[in-house]
Amino acid sequence: MAAIARWCIRHRLVAVLLWVLALVGVGTAAVVAGNAYSNDYEVPGTESGRATALLERGFHGLGGDSDTIVWHTDRGSVRADAVERRMTGVLDRVAELPGVASVASPYGEAAGPGQISEDGRTAYATVTFREQADDIPVSQAEALVSTAKEAQTDALRVELGGTAVALTEAPGGHVAEVVGVAVAAVVLFLAFGSLAASVLPIATALVSVGIAYSGIVLLGHLMTVADFAPMLGMLVGLGVGIDYALFIVTRHRKGLKRGLSVTEAAENAVATTGRAVVFAGATVCIALLGMLILRLGFLNGVAIAASLTVILTVAASVTLLPALLSFIGMRALSRRERRTLAERGPQPELPTGFAARWSAFVERHPKLLGGVAVLVMAVLALPTLSLHLGTSDQGNNPATATTRQAYDLLAEGFGPGVNGPLTLVAGLDGADDRVALDQLPAALTAAKGVASVSPVTYNSAGDTAVLTVVPDSSPQSKATSELVDRLRQDVLPEAEAGTSLQVHVGGVTASYDDFAEIIVGKLPLFVGVVIALGCLLLLLAFRSIGIPLKAAAMNVAAVAAAFGIVVAIFQWGWGSELLGLGSAGPIEPFLPVIMVSVLFGLSMDYQVFLVSRMYEEWLETGDNRRAVRVGLAETSRVINSAAVIMISVFLAFVLSGDRVIAMFGIALAAAVALDAFVLRTLLVPALMHLLGGANWWLPKRLDRILPRISIEPPECREAADTRAKIPLQRVTAPAAEERNDDVRDIAG
Repeated sequence: MAAIARWCIRHRLVAVLLWVLALVGVGTAAVVAGNAYSNDYEVPGTESGRATALLERGFHGLGGDSDTIVWHTDRGSVRADAVERRMTGVLDRVAELPGVASVASPYGEAAGPGQISEDGRTAYATVTFREQADDIPVSQAEALVSTAKEAQTDALRVELGGTAVALTEAPGGHVAEVVGVAVAAVVLFLAFGSLAASVLPIATALVSVGIAYSGIVLLGHLMTVADFAPMLGMLVGLGVGIDYALFIVTRHRKGLKRGLSVTEAAENAVATTGRAVVFAGATVCIALLGMLILRLGFLNGVAIAASLTVILTVAASVTLLPALLSFIGMRALSRRERRTLAERGPQPELPTGFAARWSAFVERHPKLLGGVAVLVMAVLALPTLSLHLGTSDQGNNPATATTRQAYDLLAEGFGPGVNGPLTLVAGLDGADDRVALDQLPAALTAAKGVASVSPVTYNSAGDTAVLTVVPDSSPQSKATSELVDRLRQDVLPEAEAGTSLQVHVGGVTASYDDFAEIIVGKLPLFVGVVIALGCLLLLLAFRSIGIPLKAAAMNVAAVAAAFGIVVAIFQWGWGSELLGLGSAGPIEPFLPVIMVSVLFGLSMDYQVFLVSRMYEEWLETGDNRRAVRVGLAETSRVINSAAVIMISVFLAFVLSGDRVIAMFGIALAAAVALDAFVLRTLLVPALMHLLGGANWWLPKRLDRILPRISIEPPECREAADTRAKIPLQRVTAPAAEERNDDVRDIAG
């Protein structure tokens, strides 16, 4: 690490230019290529996956994306001549818009069944595009909305719903990122007192995240990448990127205050804290790449995209940052600090103030404080027990959105199930299959939970048929999921008996249920692998059995409590409307996996930075009490500053207006807050005080066969080797006690 820092400092201009060229080059390539994101939740081999494949094969995809124009009148009827003329004219103009393949109107001889509500106050038309939503330009969707809205009057309300229409509601600009970076800049300036030093972590993070963002755009052309992956990558990248640079700059500033030259201080910072940064980044990537074991194409792209962002932030922290530090020289210190250094010379920087007092307080009351921390985490984790995975749809959008208004009008006029009908697809092989299928609508209509059933539609070859079942409950309701199970397990097998007919249930709810079932089934394996790999890394780094086990327990606690907060806000609806996040609804099926990956990785960060400093002290002194106290006193302030920055960045993404990204932002912010202020600065040191020397125990036989991963500086390991040759009492008696007295005096 020191050699890398040395090269970057000696060739600082080259190092900076290489990063700038990478940013410009990858960014240009991304602009030229354009994005190719895809939200494909279908899992091959599932019931809904087979329904989709059969539908596409038999009906050639059934055209493109379908959207809905809904109109409603409080006075009179939508069948009134004036309303019909007005809407027919608008629908004719919609049919001529670019990209529109067809419009199914409720008026005329070709009107679709049931497109006018029983009370005659609400009607809808279905607009089918030539392309799927991912391939529809925003301009075409905007043209649809503006044309349809021309029909709106004081007496006639017009709203639109559908995936393409939702493109027009996507948040524009980068308000969330700007707010997060601005808050981070303020915190950094307050922490450092130097404008130059506070700018460097932000500059480093922005360059690396900018390259990663463009790289994710290009990655979308090679594999399936969800449309929220760039925002997720930016969210994680800004948080960890600024934090990693903060830790290194803090160590660099300490070196300058000790009288080291700029070059020596930068090299030392990268050689010490830089090791911890690389290790922490590796744990984040391992947690993220753990998603690959699920073998779900949709999540593979998210895992690789987020890992790419973390890798680039780590690389920038240990290469670009030391080059920039050499450029600003002594300005990494504030003017007052530079003046004090010039007048008094180097002074030993000992932990003082609240950090030292808190560290000593935890040492005196480990049982009480540990119990309080456990109680807080347990209470916050309780809502997780009611976690419900399902489809959050446009009914969960903010109340002011046209998609939400259209959703509510359809639900009120036609029943909640019309917003998420089930699609039943069958392959036919002989006359018996066709006879059985013709009798199926009657059996479906009699089934519990079914509001209506469409007639059977056959393809031109007569070998594939499709029909639509409208539930009497909303798409995200548990009742709809129960209907899917009832159709698959009871109704359809009875209809298929004695024939070769096979009917597959698809549709939004069925697809999400199948996706959730796959994830829940693999979640224990996934979590187990992530925990095992994280524990293995910590075992190799800290040569201890206790440290990895405590870290695993802390990570599980942080994840459970963060999920509890997400459930309370998004599933129970506590404050979701006030935050502009829409109404209460289920949690997206893919969120648990992604959140577990990211949260486990971020939780490891603070564990590494806190325990690595304790480990340094333990190797030098062999005194657990001193190691825990000094490690906490020296790192708690920078960990808390880093946490405030990360929390600010994550919470700023609530402003994105995207429900999924807001879930990520709140979950990550909650996890980091609990991790930094409850777990790492309270519960972890309390437990380490209670366990004493057992924290660092490792069987000698295991110690001999394990490879060594060095996080601590070489001199610490040399001190430990020297201490190992000296009788234990010589270390723990006068020398260690003298150091303990020094720190107690400071804390007091």
